[in-house]
Amino acid sequence: MDPLTSTAAAGMRARLEALDLLANNLANSSTPGFKADREAYTLYLGDDSLDASLSGTGLAQVTAPLIESHRTDFSQGTLTDTHSPSDLALSGDGFFVVDGPNGPLLTRSGNLRVSRDGKLTTPEGYEFNTVEPRRIRLDPLRPYSVDPDGTVRQDGAALGRLKLASLNTSAQPPRREGVYFSLDSRDLPSLASSRAEVLQGKLETANFSAPEAAVRLVAVLRQFESLQKAIQLGGDMSRKAVEEVARVNP
Repeated sequence: MDPLTSTAAAGMRARLEALDLLANNLANSSTPGFKADREAYTLYLGDDSLDASLSGTGLAQVTAPLIESHRTDFSQGTLTDTHSPSDLALSGDGFFVVDGPNGPLLTRSGNLRVSRDGKLTTPEGYEFNTVEPRRIRLDPLRPYSVDPDGTVRQDGAALGRLKLASLNTSAQPPRREGVYFSLDSRDLPSLASSRAEVLQGKLETANFSAPEAAVRLVAVLRQFESLQKAIQLGGDMSRKAVEEVARVNP
């Protein structure tokens, strides 16, 4: 395969992967606390091609683009008023810590539920962690309030403070189930405490919008069409080269 065709084909594959990320972001654009995935690119050169060039037995092909990894964008979304006491939003860097089925999870989604036994949980049933070893237990039939530092009160009494964790700016914890990110339980004690402000009656929207998706979708499709034309051009050039070489001069 000639360099033009191989490079264009690699670019088309990278655009297809970008389209998959874009589709997932768009599907969750209305999910509170969702953090969009972005693609991180690098250039690839096959080992066989590189060895051939270094040994003098051949020429290295041109480098090809590929998506090396998916980077989660943890920037804050817009905070919207819901006026519901069961909705919490974080203003600033930080995460709620909840008990997942296979260990602790981080999330920016603050949809609270009070179970029959008084536990504060997510809609999926994951209990919210607290700063204190003892977990919060509420009367599910009575109102409660949450202070900006995460302290949960009922009938004026403080029942505990929600645990807020902060990550290193370069950290990329694995995504789990949309709005959750997994965390090794051994790393939990070493996590820095977040200074984010807890706002009751608000929710954080996804940091990816439908208009942004439309703009990026058009860009990806145009890039894909350009790469298709490049492959067609490479095929025409190769065909003409073969025809000219094979032609017998009279």
